[in-house]
Amino acid sequence: MSVTPTAPLFTPLKLRTVEFRNRLWVAPMCQYSVDREDGVPTDWHVVHLGALARGGAGLVMTEATAVLPEGRISAEDTGLYSDEQQSAWARIVEFVHSQGAVAGIQLAHSGRKGSMFREWGPRGGITRPQDAGGWQTVAPSPLAFGDYASPVELDEEGIHRVIDGFAASARRAVDAGFDVIEVHAAHGYLLHEFLSPLSNSRTDAWGGDLEGRAALLLRVVEAVRGAIGEALPLFVRFSATDWASPEQGPSWDPEQMETVGRWLVDLGVDLFDVSSGGNLPHASIPAEPGYQVGFAEGLRSATGAPVSAVGLITTAQQANQIIEQGRADAVMMGRKLMRDPHYPRLAALELGVETDAWPPAYARSLAPLDRW
Repeated sequence: MSVTPTAPLFTPLKLRTVEFRNRLWVAPMCQYSVDREDGVPTDWHVVHLGALARGGAGLVMTEATAVLPEGRISAEDTGLYSDEQQSAWARIVEFVHSQGAVAGIQLAHSGRKGSMFREWGPRGGITRPQDAGGWQTVAPSPLAFGDYASPVELDEEGIHRVIDGFAASARRAVDAGFDVIEVHAAHGYLLHEFLSPLSNSRTDAWGGDLEGRAALLLRVVEAVRGAIGEALPLFVRFSATDWASPEQGPSWDPEQMETVGRWLVDLGVDLFDVSSGGNLPHASIPAEPGYQVGFAEGLRSATGAPVSAVGLITTAQQANQIIEQGRADAVMMGRKLMRDPHYPRLAALELGVETDAWPPAYARSLAPLDRW
């Protein structure tokens, strides 16, 4: 996207060897659209992610993509643990690149929030039984998430299977052409479950104090960095807080996130993607425009690392101000871009940033109405 950089939101950002054309990025958004239930992205994903790249975003991030079959949230999730999946992702990456965007993949394991019927439909939000195509979920401790089915506690062999799964999927991501690898440690999925005392009651080396609860994330990040080499950026998505009340006991909070963030920078993490919540059913979250930006700003200050902000950021002026004020280095949008994949290009026009990057077949849409 060739622009005259007159607004901070539309200035380039470079991390390691990768340059992003702007700082308005696509947040990971689960699609639950692999109808064959084999983890292979489909034509839906080509069009969905391709449209977002065509729309002018600097980074197009995939949905949470499982590193193991049992790491899927639903059977309709994408994966990156087979040759067929890797080939399908390579096709998508090629198109994203052709539109001038950076291609990122979010690698994930659902933990105790897996084996669900997909979000829409009469059984959405209900655990899919094993005799109906579901599977046994795993977690740091045998503690269920609300009404979901109870997970089994991961043993040492299972923990190392997870670490190896992240590393293997990261290697596949590089081979598929992805430019950015993100480790998903948020929203109540497996790595977040290990971080939080609400879901991790272990007393061994993978639980207890903060260092123990963070051990799996640290090992995963170390393995992923080793798998992708030094050239590509590595992101981590955090939930800054469980939004637990004091009565609910010890939980995950911004102070612990900042401490773990400093450890992760030492292991080669280049940017933190900061969200919140997801590990506590029915948490009371004071959602309002930009309600999570302060968490990103705090982590940026504590670690010195770049951060992206996400959560009810819906206007060009709001996003640009976040960057201009140094509160974050990039802004991610989700629902806004689902409603209008071309919003980044429209935001540039709204902020007075000149661009010549509209696809030629779409450029006539900018002509004055009196020409028609």
